Amino acid sequence: MTHAIGAIGAAPLVGPDLTQFFERDAIAVARDLLGCHLRVGDVGGRITETEAYYPDDEASHSFRGPTQRNGAMFGQPGNVYVYRIYGMHWCLNFVCTPGSAVLIRALEPEAGIAAMTGRRNNHALTQLCSGPGKLCQALGIDFTLNDRLLDRPPFSIAPSSPVEIIAGKRIGITKNAEAPWRFGISGSRYLSKPFR
Repeated sequence: MTHAIGAIGAAPLVGPDLTQFFERDAIAVARDLLGCHLRVGDVGGRITETEAYYPDDEASHSFRGPTQRNGAMFGQPGNVYVYRIYGMHWCLNFVCTPGSAVLIRALEPEAGIAAMTGRRNNHALTQLCSGPGKLCQALGIDFTLNDRLLDRPPFSIAPSSPVEIIAGKRIGITKNAEAPWRFGISGSRYLSKPFR
């Protein structure tokens, strides 16, 4: 299945366009983010893998309602939610409707590759951003970038040409793990793990 959300080289989503894109069902947003071009300052790439989360989803940080930790998840559509897992890795999420979000699992590096390889101490292009923690390390994302909109510096996100999508079960979680809410670009070499 393919989808079209713009053309390569399209202008970044800002203001009402950003809100309109993200103020939708998390699965629809997770699918439509595939192929989008994400920039964090001078580094970034093409989003290749995502996962959707809902407020009534036991695996979601928003399941028990707003807290100091997850407050950004209840912000505006297009808000950034950054959190740490295992006490060492940052994860990047984009808010959809309040309490729902999309985890950005992987991307294909396009800009600032030298900076990303330096941060990761890894020159294997397919491994630079092949997982949520690796992606955040390569892009220089930490908690200081939590709770800000994607149309505000250092972030920008732009639509892409159509891509072929593959779906599967989410990974790295124990609750509601059977939900087929993980999405990737079919045939991409830039994924966290292959789809079964």
